Amino acid sequence: MPQAKFGVVAIGNALVDILGHVSENFVQTHSAAHGVPKGTMGLIEESRAVEIYSALDTKTEASGGSAANTMAGFASFGGNGAFIGKVADDILGKSFAADLQNIGITYTTPPLGDGAETGRCMETGRCIVLITPDADRTMNTFLGASIEIQETDVDKSLIENAQITYLEGYLFDRERAKAAFVKAAEIAKAAGRKIALSLSDPFCVDRHRASFLHLIENHIDILFANEDEIKSLYQVETFEEAAKAVSRHVEIAALTRGEKGAVIKTPTETITVSALSVAEVIDTTGAGDQFAAGFLYGLTEGMPLKICAELGVIAAAEVISHTGPRPALPLKSLLPKAA
Repeated sequence: MPQAKFGVVAIGNALVDILGHVSENFVQTHSAAHGVPKGTMGLIEESRAVEIYSALDTKTEASGGSAANTMAGFASFGGNGAFIGKVADDILGKSFAADLQNIGITYTTPPLGDGAETGRCMETGRCIVLITPDADRTMNTFLGASIEIQETDVDKSLIENAQITYLEGYLFDRERAKAAFVKAAEIAKAAGRKIALSLSDPFCVDRHRASFLHLIENHIDILFANEDEIKSLYQVETFEEAAKAVSRHVEIAALTRGEKGAVIKTPTETITVSALSVAEVIDTTGAGDQFAAGFLYGLTEGMPLKICAELGVIAAAEVISHTGPRPALPLKSLLPKAA
């Protein structure tokens, strides 16, 4: 097998994150009352995105999207990565592309045009992240152009030249995106590469359980999920039951448990790592994304699974100590000397 040029190529929603610190009442009024409960991710229309955005007193904007945030962390560790995701040919789309390229991520997906491809004009997607005083985050997501990703956007040469192709579960709401995932998986398998999947959100799992299970059982080598997601996937009451079930279907399951740390399951072993304490939890947005970044970096560097998990925990601890889903410090500077 030829040596891979990239450690990881990710396929996901190309979004701009808009982050605002708000009260519990704000979430109940502007999010939960409209079908996006506190602590979850929900899809909204453009008109709702405008309404919530206008109601925020202060906000911070940055290029985001779950898998793109993971790639930012992967690059911060020193990994060489690429990203496939759809933006519009607008100001936010250009900003998204420039942000990725500036941190060293290869990004060449053609932008959506002026509506000729879809019959309607679409803007670059955005995710409005409402952060409450308990550091929880509620994500109101207008997907915009990101939902238009399809099989023709899957760059065969990128997939063939990446050790691991990482798929974002949030993108699973459209049939064309599902087809793009399967195409990427088939290209990766033919090239002798690995496929990873993030389940992304328990409500996402609830919507697509059967499709996720089919994808996992037939295409996925490495699965990322938190405790709620993996229990939802297998419809069981305990984490232990879910962890046992998933180990029958994938080579590696990297399962996060918040302050309880993480558990890595393989068909033959269970590895547990503790969470790192931080002085103050400011914002949990991106914790799972950055855990995946650290784990994938370690894996592509040939490190033992326990070290991979510890790198994930380090990255997650860094990102929850400040506002925003991407590292504020170079994660490479946090690498243990033994890594």
